[in-house]
Amino acid sequence: MCCQGFVKRVVPFFLTFAVGLFIASFFVTIAAPTFQFQNRGWRKNHRQYDRQREAEIQRLREENMNLKNEARLNEGRLKLDKFEGTYQMNKDGSAKLLKYEATINGERIDDLVPPPPSMSKTVPFRDR
Repeated sequence: MCCQGFVKRVVPFFLTFAVGLFIASFFVTIAAPTFQFQNRGWRKNHRQYDRQREAEIQRLREENMNLKNEARLNEGRLKLDKFEGTYQMNKDGSAKLLKYEATINGERIDDLVPPPPSMSKTVPFRDR
């Protein structure tokens, strides 16, 4: 009697499991996995990525050094020719620059420095 109850519960489970495996076999392979990574070329791709990354880092270091050398050469060439400005003194002792005119090597600073980005209005975020 006790075996009959056990069989009634276990046999349907195994039948359902077998049907599930059969249906799953249409979509995926149900074979044991193989752990042979040398066939996939993972190490080769990883080494290639490392070489590309190192080449990019080296290129950036050379570009940085060239820019530093160029900045050192240009240090003595830039000379402030003229600077005129009007200030407004606040009660707390700080000053605000109202208007200025400056030239470096005969060029206006306004021509050398791009204008600041426009301040666009943002939409406030409302959390629900």
